[in-house]
Amino acid sequence: MKSAIMHHKHLHWVKILVLSLVIGASNVYADKIKKPNLPQSYESKAAPAEIADTDRMFIDLREAAKKNDVFRAQQLSSNLVNYPFDDYVAYFRIKPQLFDGSGTRSDYSADAQVIAFLNQYQDTALADRMRNDWLLVLGKRKDWARFDIEYSKCVLDDYTQVKCYSLLSKLSQGENPTKLAIDSRALLLDPSDFGQACQELVSSLVAAGGMTPSEAKAIGRAASERGFETMARHLGGEDPIGDIVKAAKADPAKAYRDFSQNASRYSKENQAVAWGVIGQFLAKKLDPNADDAYRLQQELGYNELLSVESQEWKVRAGLRAKDWALVKNAIDGMNPVVRSKDPAWTYWYGSALKAEGQDAKATESFALIADQYNFYGQLAREELGKSNQVPAKTKVTEQEIDAIASRKGFIRGERLYAMNLRFEGNREWNWELRNMTDKQLLAAAEYAKRIHLYDRVVNAADRTKQEHDFSLRYPTPFKEVLSPIARQIDLNLSWAYGLIRQESRFIINASSSVGASGLMQIMPNTAKYVAKKIGMTNYTNDKLSDTNTNLTLGSNYLKMLLIDLDGFWVLASAAYNAGPSRSKAWRETLTGPTEGAIFAETIPCTETRVYVKNVLSNAHYYSSVMNGTSQSLKQRLGVISPKAATQSELP
Repeated sequence: MKSAIMHHKHLHWVKILVLSLVIGASNVYADKIKKPNLPQSYESKAAPAEIADTDRMFIDLREAAKKNDVFRAQQLSSNLVNYPFDDYVAYFRIKPQLFDGSGTRSDYSADAQVIAFLNQYQDTALADRMRNDWLLVLGKRKDWARFDIEYSKCVLDDYTQVKCYSLLSKLSQGENPTKLAIDSRALLLDPSDFGQACQELVSSLVAAGGMTPSEAKAIGRAASERGFETMARHLGGEDPIGDIVKAAKADPAKAYRDFSQNASRYSKENQAVAWGVIGQFLAKKLDPNADDAYRLQQELGYNELLSVESQEWKVRAGLRAKDWALVKNAIDGMNPVVRSKDPAWTYWYGSALKAEGQDAKATESFALIADQYNFYGQLAREELGKSNQVPAKTKVTEQEIDAIASRKGFIRGERLYAMNLRFEGNREWNWELRNMTDKQLLAAAEYAKRIHLYDRVVNAADRTKQEHDFSLRYPTPFKEVLSPIARQIDLNLSWAYGLIRQESRFIINASSSVGASGLMQIMPNTAKYVAKKIGMTNYTNDKLSDTNTNLTLGSNYLKMLLIDLDGFWVLASAAYNAGPSRSKAWRETLTGPTEGAIFAETIPCTETRVYVKNVLSNAHYYSSVMNGTSQSLKQRLGVISPKAATQSELP
């Protein structure tokens, strides 16, 4: 439970300590690392695995690299010459030489070291990471010949800035700027990922005639909507509706009234995009005038100049108003990449067609996502009258599991987890999962289950395409503790598991950036409140790390929220994440009875919106895994009627 909306909180697992891995001696990995001996359960209250002085030095080196402290990184790495993770020692030594406080360096000083590293550790996760870092340097200094050679070797290719440099390289070599501008639309979606490379790409495409000034201003406006004002000016120059963007962010209702009086002073294009911006911020306030603002924008056109946020909230405004024509038009006008990225838009497009009586076309739309095991895939299957039961279970053999257990990346990952280096451990683990067959993924999930790395169980099992085991995708650890707690307070066990899977991925010592702790991510003040209410004497916050205590307090709080919010799982799940006062306020703004799915999709906070959909989807599958049957998801979501918000005693 994370009342972190005002902090825009994201879970950070870097503070998680896996208490129960015992660090082994040497001889499996290059005669350096042996697989740790593992205890029977991660619930062990034994002391953490012993960390050697060299391990502490290695962790310090990692911190120095994060801060790009060249001197400290050199100093520490020189004392780790024979450390088992020699590739990480080298990476942490070299990486600060590629970056400084202002960003990427553009000199040649580290090139020889990078090339030597890539040759020595080729085909590893860390080499791919190093190559991406170096590509930022090569792109900044316009060394396109070397850039193109290295970029062709990228495996993950998951850096937006590197992709922008790739387009700049093509532009410099005379490729069609109009085509490159079209390609850029798939990249330039989230301003927080742009950096220097993408800003330079936009200005270069405008200069080459591939992108219009209006398109560049639209990209800049998207940055301004997100608060990146300096970037916005670099991307598009002065925005003729810049003042309206600021006004809409500050007070969208006032901006709506003012622009209604002044719109005629602006060109048709600027009127359209202004109404789109105003509509977005009205919709995020759940103001019913959002529908009117977006209708005015729709009449004027220029959908392609709306930001991703404005395009998506245009759909949500239509959903809240039950304006199915606007919903359909908004999805029709979406950037194709945005539309295809989230199954929500395919589902709601089908719903809009159905509302218009176009049943055959609606069926076609639902069928496009009916094979997906997510919130909207489940709803689509229900619309098609198909079963939402879990697929048949595929079993793996002991030999297949043993083959997985011997993989170097998994052995390295376990060792890194033992040192509380979860980010690096996940990198090693995920690298091994690349290109695996479904059965290999299931074997990896089963192996992770046996060593009690439950987040890795989910991570591996969630990737299967044709052969599945949903008992691994939706595991039920700690059942002997949670089941009697849920039974005693009449809390649905499937829902509780669905929430824990979303909250902590079953990492006992999960700790969030705002202080939420444990399996159910409970805030200290909430824990104290619940402990007092249920008569848990002598409670102190250090007991939140105890599995039984954490599950008892979290389950009781969830039950309290359910009672306080009239038995609606949607509202109570939202309240667990964002607090009951917000959930009640969002309900109060409804203009009439509203589908639970529409309520969930129009939650203003992105974190909570994603959270609620995932928890409810999880709960549905947990019910099927544990009980063999599950209630219709649509029925479980229910129909929510408006209700005046009352102050809650609950935190």
